[in-house]
Parts: sequence; C-alpha cells; structure tokens
Amino acid sequence: MNAKPKFAMYWAASCGGCEIAVLNTHEKILDVDANFDIVFWPVAMDAKYKDVEAMEDDSILLTLFNGGIRNDENERLAKLLRRKSKILVAFGSCACEGCIPGLANLSPVGDIVYTAFNTITTDNPNEIYPRTTVDVPEGELHIPTLSKVVRPLEQVVDVDYFMPGCPPESHQVAAVIDLVIDVIKGKAELPPKGSVIGVGNSTVCDECPRTRNVKMVKEFKRIQDIAPADPTLCILEQGVPCNGPATRSGCNARCPQAGAQCIGCYGPAEGVIDYGARLITAFASVIDANTPEEIEHILDGIPDPTGQVYRFNLAGSLMKATKSAWEKA
Repeated sequence: MNAKPKFAMYWAASCGGCEIAVLNTHEKILDVDANFDIVFWPVAMDAKYKDVEAMEDDSILLTLFNGGIRNDENERLAKLLRRKSKILVAFGSCACEGCIPGLANLSPVGDIVYTAFNTITTDNPNEIYPRTTVDVPEGELHIPTLSKVVRPLEQVVDVDYFMPGCPPESHQVAAVIDLVIDVIKGKAELPPKGSVIGVGNSTVCDECPRTRNVKMVKEFKRIQDIAPADPTLCILEQGVPCNGPATRSGCNARCPQAGAQCIGCYGPAEGVIDYGARLITAFASVIDANTPEEIEHILDGIPDPTGQVYRFNLAGSLMKATKSAWEKA
C-alpha cells in the first residue's frame, strides 16, 4: 500500500480562528484524515519541532500556514516548513496580509511591550518585563524575540498559494480540500503558483444584494449612529464606511447581509495594488462635495482612518509600517 501524502498546519501570530475554520468543515475533516498523514498540527496533536526537522525536504505535500511573522520562532518555523513542504499555503488573513496583529506596525515594539505591562489592568509596580533568556536550575530557557514589525508570510519565504479570510469561510476551505484530494487522485490540476484560492474573482459589493443608487453622502458616521438603518440600501450610501468596493469576494457578503459594514477581512480584490488607496478612492466617489476642502472635511469624519482602510492589510500594504516602527527596536 502506498503511503499517504503528508499534511501539516501551523499557526504563528494569529488568534486560532483559522484552526476553527478547518474544524468547522465538519465531516470533511475526515476526508483530510483519510487522504493525508497528518504529521504536524500543534493545535490538534502532540508534535515536536525536532520531528519536523528530521523529515526529508519536500516530504510534506501540503502545509497550511496561518498567522503572520511576529517573532524569531515564527520566522524559524516558516523557513523550516518551507523546506519540508512541496506546497505552502498562506492560510488566512494574518499569513496573507498581516491582519489585526499587523496594526502593531504603527508603533515601535518597545512601546508595545511597555504598554502591555504598564496599563491600569496590569499590576507591575517593579516594571518587570519578559526576557528572551533566563537561567533556571534545569538550564537556560528561551522565549521568542519579538521582531520590529509583523510581516506576512510571503515577506519571509516563497509562498505557493494564498487563501485569505479572517478566517477563511469553512465552505471555501472544504472546496480547497476537495480540490487537493482530486489532484492527489489525478482527477484535477493545481492552479498556477501564486494564485489566490478559495475566494471569488470580484468584490464584496458584487455579492451584496443591497441596492445601490449612487447616492452622494455629506458625512460619514458609525453604523450605530444611523437610526434607523435602511436594511435594503447600500451601507456606504447611508454614510457608513463600508470596505466592500475594495475587498475580494468569496464570503457571500455576510456582514452587509447581517446589517454590518464590510471590514475587509478577505483582503484586496483582484488587481488592487494598495488596499487603503483603493478604499479611500471608493469613499471619495460617494462624497457630495465640490472642493478639496469639503472632501477633506467629510473624510475626516471617518473615526479611525488607518483602522478602517488597513485593519487587515497594513503589514501587506505598500506602507507596511510607520517609520518609527522600522527604526526603533
């Protein structure tokens, strides 16, 4: 009997939602077990880094890598799994574009650590901070060293495919699993390297059933400030910043259909070079103004511009980080 191809999944700087999305494929997870030998999946099984290091290069057929690169341990595992894997997938928004952890790129890492250990919810009167090494009776212990900035996976290693989403929709995960299994059985071929998989080819707006009337808005508001919100009209045209015009389709417009604005977790749509720039252009297109000053005044009504347009994409944007984050340790 031929040995089953090997499968691995690893999380770096992420929340664990991508792991849940895989488990949410329900019975489909049994297909993974039936067709793959799961050799490394820290959240689901006991496996050691040394076990992966002992494997031959390219011996793992498929690795789903979720999470951005926040510390030296993340980087080491990214490079290790790249060597050991034939197919490496940046799985989820954190691995594809940095996601929420990437917003830390607005501040130097030293400021982040200081804030974490000196807030009103932290009892740290002696200002004790984590150390990367410490001597204990059993020997020297090491904890990961934080990098200056969060980086998407492709900024560290070569990536074969990208599957965005925070997390990816479980039905899309199931479809990708089916495709890979069909490839193993010789019934299908993989898409070209570098492809974005498990997504649509358009924008969230094209999936959204809400009516668009090209209404011009005089101000931007938070969605809770609209009373009552029209359940059938485009959320952006009601003056609420909605990221649908720049965001890749594939989620079935879940948030707008539930009465909330799209926040962009599926990442830039096809052809979008910089997500934030495309989004600001989309917002400007519905502004009712005649002068640059009026436009600027209305855009200033967006409460958190960076969080709005780069909530999931700052680390993967053209900007990537602030100057202070790059320069200070």
